Amino acid sequence: MHPMLNIAVRAARAAGDLIVREIDRVNDLSVDVKGKNDFVSEVDKAAEQIIITTIQQSYPDHAFLAEESGTSGESEFIWIIDPLDGTTNYLHSFPHYAVSIALEHRGRLDQAVIYDPYKQELFTASKGKGAQCNNKKIRVSSRRELDGALLGTGFPFRDDQQLDRFLTSFRALFPKVAGIRRAGSAALDLAYVACGRLDGFWEYNLNPWDIAAGALLVQEAGGINSELDGGSDYMKTGSIISANPKMMKAMLQMIH
Repeated sequence: MHPMLNIAVRAARAAGDLIVREIDRVNDLSVDVKGKNDFVSEVDKAAEQIIITTIQQSYPDHAFLAEESGTSGESEFIWIIDPLDGTTNYLHSFPHYAVSIALEHRGRLDQAVIYDPYKQELFTASKGKGAQCNNKKIRVSSRRELDGALLGTGFPFRDDQQLDRFLTSFRALFPKVAGIRRAGSAALDLAYVACGRLDGFWEYNLNPWDIAAGALLVQEAGGINSELDGGSDYMKTGSIISANPKMMKAMLQMIH
């Protein structure tokens, strides 16, 4: 395992331990509202600090882009962190959430960890080295057409998001597939595309920390990522579609 990936795994597991430890008192947690239907708990903040501190012990000169604390430091190495992707699920004791950590080097995704502490599933990837779940190699599904496909997505949950555009894409895909799931954690959705549990995923209005680790997992598992309009700048626009190449083509043709 790459040394930097090893540190990311250590940080993700430490944050995950905290997240699971606090489940029994989830109703007593201090929760702030960042925006409509957008919450942050004391667990999010504590888990993020654990991740940053763990990484800084080995790489004190690296920079960070973290959901709760924002941008810090300047370096060609940037750690992109979502300490608890699926906070709303967590606050309702709905067992689907994850720690997401990615390392970007000179603008390119290089290492990725997504850790589901409840199911104890660890998804990892290093650029050019493939993707794994609990140390077993994973691949995207081989499905070539929408018929029989299971897709993942995320619903717009704020007033400023593109609800009409999303509903258009949903209406286009829903009659053609076996099912569409909205589980509430984009990071895990992308990990599930990487391991073939979902045949494809699309969503609008995501942030870099929602996408980064999952996008590298998909890429290293043989899939591709794109913007919904076919562009490649999904990390900046937050518009992403992920699948194997054949499924990607089928999804985009139906959406357009």
